[in-house]
Amino acid sequence: MQLGIIASSTEESFIMAQNKNLSFIELCVNVDQDVHTFTQTVNQINDWVSLYDVQIGSIGRWGADRIDEKGQPIEEELQREYQLINACQTLGCPVYITGCNAQESLSYLDNCQAALHYFQKLITYGQERGIKIATYNCRWNNFVCEERAWQIIHGQLKDLGIKYDASHSYYANNDNYLSEIANWGHRFYHVHIKGALKVDGQRYDDPPAGMDQLDWRSIMAILYKVGYNGSLSIEPHSTTWRGTLGDKGVDFTIEFIKNYIL
Repeated sequence: MQLGIIASSTEESFIMAQNKNLSFIELCVNVDQDVHTFTQTVNQINDWVSLYDVQIGSIGRWGADRIDEKGQPIEEELQREYQLINACQTLGCPVYITGCNAQESLSYLDNCQAALHYFQKLITYGQERGIKIATYNCRWNNFVCEERAWQIIHGQLKDLGIKYDASHSYYANNDNYLSEIANWGHRFYHVHIKGALKVDGQRYDDPPAGMDQLDWRSIMAILYKVGYNGSLSIEPHSTTWRGTLGDKGVDFTIEFIKNYIL
């Protein structure tokens, strides 16, 4: 497995990753960011990849509406995702991460059919460029985040992977993250490393992995059991762990997770 970190598309991110002996950075171009502005920087990012020998582990887009009230693809968003898949190809990035919103006007089955149709377009476009497509299990404007949806959608789309983050299941009052990994880990294309901490049953903080409540020993053991050999991407997410403390937290997580990378 390879260890990396979510970071911004700046030279400082590459220097940081190199100094911490990380293999890659992950780039997120979310709904609140302009895709065209990002794609204008791809050649510069490619130069930093070569200069610092730090790869791009994945590119993803969280939070966007992909289907309209009739279940049809939103063409403008589809074109944005195509641009990001093109960026993956240019940067030698193997995985593009996406999701799909649900429409209240549609039944669950119709939402699944709409998502199937949308993801198939991305898969076809990605395959033509050597890029794999994965859905994120974050709940941000995305219903394709748990086994019910995976059974229908991933069950039919054999080339669609999963970007998995155990904290999302844990916070959704769904403590069966270990069974999700055991049942679906063979479809994982990318894994996030993020701590999770609940107090009185409520989300409290996202401390560094290894200083939280997730069972990382079991998580890693199951990943080996299912044959996962992909990227592990640290996600600094806490508002507590910022600045100097945040940097120390990243170092803590690196040392903690490296114990399980054999």
